[in-house]
Amino acid sequence: MNIIDFERLLIAGESLTVEFKTWIHAKDMRERISLLVDELVAFANAKGGTVYLGVEDDGTVTGCKDYDIQRIMESIYDRTRPALFTEIEVIQYKGKDILAIKVERDGTTYATSDGRCLKRLGKNSKPYYPDEMSNKYTSIQNPDFSSQILADSNIEDINILEIYNLKEKLKIRDPKSTLSGLEDMSFLRDLGLIKKDEQVDRLTVAGLLFVGKETAINRLLPQAEVIYLHYSANNLEEYDARLDLKQPIISIIDRLTEKIQNTNKIVNVQVGLFRLEIEDFSEKVFQEALLNALAHRDYLNTGAIYVKHYPDRIVIENPGSFPEGITEKNIITHPSTPRNKLIAETLQRLKYVQRTGQGVDIIFREMISSGKPYPQYQAYNEAVTLTIFSSIDDVSFVKFIASEQDRLQRILPLPELMVLRYLTDNKRIVLSEMQELTQLPAAEARKCCNNLIKDGLIMLAGKEYMLTAKVYDALKSDVEYTQDTIIRYVKAKSLIEEYLQSAEFITNEKVRELCGFTRMQARITLDKMRSEGKLRLEGKGRGAKYYQDE
Repeated sequence: MNIIDFERLLIAGESLTVEFKTWIHAKDMRERISLLVDELVAFANAKGGTVYLGVEDDGTVTGCKDYDIQRIMESIYDRTRPALFTEIEVIQYKGKDILAIKVERDGTTYATSDGRCLKRLGKNSKPYYPDEMSNKYTSIQNPDFSSQILADSNIEDINILEIYNLKEKLKIRDPKSTLSGLEDMSFLRDLGLIKKDEQVDRLTVAGLLFVGKETAINRLLPQAEVIYLHYSANNLEEYDARLDLKQPIISIIDRLTEKIQNTNKIVNVQVGLFRLEIEDFSEKVFQEALLNALAHRDYLNTGAIYVKHYPDRIVIENPGSFPEGITEKNIITHPSTPRNKLIAETLQRLKYVQRTGQGVDIIFREMISSGKPYPQYQAYNEAVTLTIFSSIDDVSFVKFIASEQDRLQRILPLPELMVLRYLTDNKRIVLSEMQELTQLPAAEARKCCNNLIKDGLIMLAGKEYMLTAKVYDALKSDVEYTQDTIIRYVKAKSLIEEYLQSAEFITNEKVRELCGFTRMQARITLDKMRSEGKLRLEGKGRGAKYYQDE
């Protein structure tokens, strides 16, 4: 590690993977090793990490003296079960030596030689209880941190008003639900928000995040924080308002939704006799985005969720990378893999989401049908950001989609909306491009196109799909449609003339093969070339042949 990186680390302070330990204030080497062993075991049972020996808790460098690296490594090895292998690097900083003792996570559960098992939680190391180890072994492929019991919690950490709030909202969202009629503790137990631990009711992580008091969240899971920052049009670099929230999930949703709504502007779009009101930031889109962040964030990461509110966009920064297998290129269609399953299931049972994993396609659908830019996901090693924009790119597209859905008496599915939006901007698309755009396999992408053809919204021109004249009339102009049709004809004519330079004649079938046309499209092209004196026809029906007219 270079000096600049080390200084940055000192400024950032302790975290999920960084711990500072004193050398000079420990009474002897035995105490130093004992402190090291506890922290390294906790790191090994979480995400791995590094203990910086010779640094005080506040980041002050006091250094190490008269140390024996080999002895330290062997002492750690001897006092851990299974034996823990470590790497030690000496960092020289301002005339002092710091020992950076690193341990990797390898999936094994470690303990001290005297039987204590610990794990890293935020900036602290906590006991690692047998029920949590059991959960780890039985759900390695789908770990659920949110269902774990918080051993230091009790019913005094429960905010009764939050339970009331959840029940009242559930009555509105789902009047037929029997959940809201349960006694408070039965309500929490049924949702899995409290569980028995040695005959004592304790909160799960999800329980803390739905009904925990703010003081309890701050004590038991301090990293469960959402920070809202507002930026003005005059200064996009420095925020002019900040809100730090360590509250239950639904309270955060309500509070931030109110903040967004208070500054929302509305654009009125007239569609026939109806008027659509399009907000800068749709409540549905913002809530889905924030719910996804709260349900899928990595709660072992010490970072907070950031909601950055600019005049033209909202950026949500979420700690933790995408779940395994998910990327920006398959996020719409990849099967749901919630990082915190119990949180996701609770949101579903409380009717905040219709089904787990549906939020992304709702966000895309709302943004596209409102004529706005696509939402933008960006993945980093330890974070994911989502940007949603306020501006309306194409009002005519909004009007067209609204009128077509009214005509068809159905809501256009997201893939069909994506194809129409793409063709509005790019004029034509081939099947392979459509697969990439909609994140669908070939068969489903083709089915999507067939539905749009059936509804008279697109047509097949050779191997390319393009908007029909009716859609051009609504979205663009008949001039643009004519221009596109002429360009397609010119290309086909060039291919036919080139073919006839080496062949005596050409048939309808050969034109279809060359140009990717349907039989009718080939017939129209050949007839047009005849009318221009470019071809002459001999024969009829299947025996018809077209010769170059001299």
